[in-house]
Amino acid sequence: MHLKRKRKLQQLLLLTVGSGLIIGLILYALSENINLFFSPSEIASRKAYPVQRIKVGGMVREGSLERANDSLQVSFMITDYQHDLVVYYDGILPDLFREGQGIVAQGQLQADGAFVADQVLAKHDENYMPPEVSDAIEQASAAANATTEQTDL
Repeated sequence: MHLKRKRKLQQLLLLTVGSGLIIGLILYALSENINLFFSPSEIASRKAYPVQRIKVGGMVREGSLERANDSLQVSFMITDYQHDLVVYYDGILPDLFREGQGIVAQGQLQADGAFVADQVLAKHDENYMPPEVSDAIEQASAAANATTEQTDL
């Protein structure tokens, strides 16, 4: 093989490996920032994996809010009226956080099925519900209606 041909082949190989490495690092960095949205029903059907950073949305179940006496830790349940999910949060809840209203929590699902949130977002007025939450509740209602219709037959 000629020396010029050998150099061109080495340069092409180096360029290919370098490009592959750069693309791999970019994809890895982007995958760390992806936050997928799940409803409590989707989590119950095992569509979300533990230790994966996700967003969960639903309505805060009435009477489920529990506050620790000696810290900022709170726990509450969110629901899409089909399934419930226990959420643990250590911090100050938003001023607009209320039982019976829609929220979106961001954090990680634990292996035991509980959700540990590092951020809780509440709606900003009484008429607003996050689009993901309203879509999840509509899908859960449609699934419940379909199941009811099948059992009636």
